[in-house]
Amino acid sequence: MTPGTPVNVTVHALDDEGAGIALAPGDGAPPLELRIPGALPGETVDARIDHVSNHRPLAWATLLSIGAPAPTRVAPACLAYGQCGGCALQHFDYRAQVAWKGQVLRDLVASTPALRDFPVLPAVPSPAPLGYRNKSKLVAAREGGRLVLGAYAPRSHRVVDLAGCAIAQPPLDEVAAALRDVLDAHAVVPYDERRLTGTLRYVVLRASADGQVLAVLVTAGEAFPGGAEIAAALAARRPEVRGVVQNINASRGNVLFGPREVTLLGDRTLPDRIGDVRLCVSPQAFFQANRAVAALAYQAIADGVSPRAGEVAVDAYAGIGGIALGLAPRLGRVVGIEEHPAAVEDATLSAAWNGVGNATFVAGDVAQRLAAVGRADIVVLNPPRKGCATAVLDQAAALGPRAIAYLSCNPETLLRDLALLHERGYRTRHITPFDMLPHTPHLEALAILDRA
Repeated sequence: MTPGTPVNVTVHALDDEGAGIALAPGDGAPPLELRIPGALPGETVDARIDHVSNHRPLAWATLLSIGAPAPTRVAPACLAYGQCGGCALQHFDYRAQVAWKGQVLRDLVASTPALRDFPVLPAVPSPAPLGYRNKSKLVAAREGGRLVLGAYAPRSHRVVDLAGCAIAQPPLDEVAAALRDVLDAHAVVPYDERRLTGTLRYVVLRASADGQVLAVLVTAGEAFPGGAEIAAALAARRPEVRGVVQNINASRGNVLFGPREVTLLGDRTLPDRIGDVRLCVSPQAFFQANRAVAALAYQAIADGVSPRAGEVAVDAYAGIGGIALGLAPRLGRVVGIEEHPAAVEDATLSAAWNGVGNATFVAGDVAQRLAAVGRADIVVLNPPRKGCATAVLDQAAALGPRAIAYLSCNPETLLRDLALLHERGYRTRHITPFDMLPHTPHLEALAILDRA
């Protein structure tokens, strides 16, 4: 098998990126495992080999045609499906997606000896499979002679226009369309990362639960001719725009934001909410992209740890305080720990907005801050994809909480950390998968642990 070879194969599973998996028989050699984006289990497909691994019997292929579509195949909702790489599963019936994600987690748990006997509850679907995403991150580029706001195509620097994105919460797509026209009218030049020329790198749009929008224009330098006029023109066309901020990112890497911001119009923050908790969202704040599923997960945390009057809880990796502020009214005291000082500022303001006086937010190293707490009845862990450092797990267990809630965006690091918490005297009661990002392979999972 070499690049360009046609194959006819039957797909039997999906990989962790949502591509179909099939076996291509070799001539006296081990079968070659093919990964075919867009193919579904049960389908016999024609494909073309694109790349063969030099290290193992694995290859990637392009889907050419489908003999008979699987019953779970549906028409994608986006024109850019298959090009932007953002919704690898949009051709997969939504109920089947949720069932598949739940099975992925069950298989991972079953393959972890220390956890295989612990139950995985049914996966929780998103109330809205489309129009759920409250944040759009768009790359500025010029394609076909016109300015576009889009996303890099997989494994390339070609920008795919995301006009009409079906997962973006209204009115994000409408605001993006208006902004494209305004930028073009002001002859704004997109940044070229190869030539290091141009001005505009990215656009980040956030929409609140009430439909207000914060627009962040990321530029390659401080100079942004006509920036204030662009902001005013956008707000005139789209009155839901609450604020426009210029973020200055002069780095040569692919990091999204730079350290300095200038408010061009209105407010630099966006009032939002998850459930009944009001939250202050600043331009660089982490905020769950699907607030409806986040509300379900946060409620599941509260139900799982059953907070009691007078108890002390610690929310590690607290972000802007959504979980901590939801628990606070039922507790004696809550401490939120976050590594990023700007998020602590947002969380502190959010506490004031909610009239919460028993929540304190501190910035610093999570393990060190946990050690300073002394004791706690409840610990919440919500780390980034890399999971918790061993020192964090040590300090969390040392607080002696009766319950731990661990919300994870990476099931593999979650299971690794649960096994370590078991060694420290805690047992997993159950794990619940949440579909935070429909039409993607992403899986969020919540584990509730009790002190043994």
